[in-house]
Amino acid sequence: MIIFPAIDIKDGKVVRLRQGEFSDVTEYSLDPLNVAQKWVDAGAQWIHIVDLDGALHGEMKNFEIIAKIAKEISIPIEMGGGVRGEDEIIKLIDAGVKRVILGTRVVQDRTFLRKIIEKFGDKIAVSLDCKDGKVTQKGWTETTKVKGTDFAKELENLGLQCLIYTDIKRDGMLTGPNWEALSEILNTVTVPVIASGGISNIADIKKLLTIQPRKVLGVITGKAIYEGKLDLKEAITIARSPQGDAAM
Repeated sequence: MIIFPAIDIKDGKVVRLRQGEFSDVTEYSLDPLNVAQKWVDAGAQWIHIVDLDGALHGEMKNFEIIAKIAKEISIPIEMGGGVRGEDEIIKLIDAGVKRVILGTRVVQDRTFLRKIIEKFGDKIAVSLDCKDGKVTQKGWTETTKVKGTDFAKELENLGLQCLIYTDIKRDGMLTGPNWEALSEILNTVTVPVIASGGISNIADIKKLLTIQPRKVLGVITGKAIYEGKLDLKEAITIARSPQGDAAM
């Protein structure tokens, strides 16, 4: 299993939101590249980056910072937030981003997603961000009537090869994942899933290795590592144990 340290960027700074609320922001660093290198030095295999300004406004706002990180660190990055069109996907891949994460656009346009998957394959992931079991969009500011499990199955049928599942109510709360909702997603699809939202400590990492272990590709952690609640090196060691490797 892969541990993905998260770098959420807003106004050029590394921040974390509480339950996806843009009015509830904690700043952690003025230098996203320095933070990325810190996670590399801790042994990270991937880094998860979100352009929060892009997610909110519908277009990438921190591309130069993200491109610099992709160029200067030694591990792959995945990135989402404000990616709405094919030209942006190409721009990100050309800049060195290994996996581009789509959200709002594919909620609104399945035909677009089918085309993108056919063209870019495993370079594409979709972020399934749910609140009370329903899919959200536009930087988590709008909740649709679409049920998360229904959308997950539809994405799988379209050929998606990587799904990122976030329970918004748990995000940034350090209360542990929504295990019931995560298990429901894992039981709905066979596509590899990256879990996100609520990771608080090593116990959460260990538990992730026990639920549908062959389906959990990885887990994204943000606030827990910034607040010192989760030791990234220890989490990586556990995730790369024989039990963790079985999940990959």
